[in-house]
Amino acid sequence: MSIVITGNPGVGKHTIANEISKSLELPIIDINNIAKDSGLFEKNEDTNDVDVSELKKIIKKKISKPGLIVGHLAPYVLSSEQVKKMIVLRRNPYDLISVYKKREYSEEKTRENTGSEILGVIAHDAINQFGIKVFQVDVTTKSVLEVVGKVLNIIGGEDSSEDVDWLELVTKRDDLKKFFAY
Repeated sequence: MSIVITGNPGVGKHTIANEISKSLELPIIDINNIAKDSGLFEKNEDTNDVDVSELKKIIKKKISKPGLIVGHLAPYVLSSEQVKKMIVLRRNPYDLISVYKKREYSEEKTRENTGSEILGVIAHDAINQFGIKVFQVDVTTKSVLEVVGKVLNIIGGEDSSEDVDWLELVTKRDDLKKFFAY
C-alpha cells in the first residue's frame, strides 16, 4: 500500500512529493507520467484528456510495490488496496489564479480548476472512494517545510485532516461569478 499526494493543479503536489520521497526514501510514482508513457493523453483544445478507465487498468498492473504516488487523477485511478493514506493538498483559489496565469492557462481552464478547488471536488471524490484514509492539508499559508512536516505527521498517525472550505470564503466576498460561469 502506498502513500498518495493529490489535489488540483498548482497546489504543490510534486514539490511536496519530492520532499516526502527523500524523507521516507520512497520512489515517486507519477500518474501523469504513466498516462503519457502509455499514450493515454488526448489533446482537447488547451487540455489533455485521459481515458481514466484504461489508466486505472494500467496502474493496477504497474503499481505492485509501495511507493509515493502523485497526481490529481489519483482518486479516479487507484483502488483502496493500493492506498495506505491519501493526502489532498488544498490551496486558496485566489492564490491559484496567479499560478495558472504563470502557467498560461486559458480563462476557461483557470475557471474550471479554481472552481474545482472551491467546491473541493478532488477531496470529495477521494473521501467517497477512500474514506478515513483521506486527509486534507491547506497549503495556502504554510511553507514547503511546514507542509512536509504536516504530511509526515499525518503519515505517522500524529496529525489529523484539516477542514478546508473555500466556498464560504468566495461567497463572503461575493465572488461566485468570478469563478463560476452561470
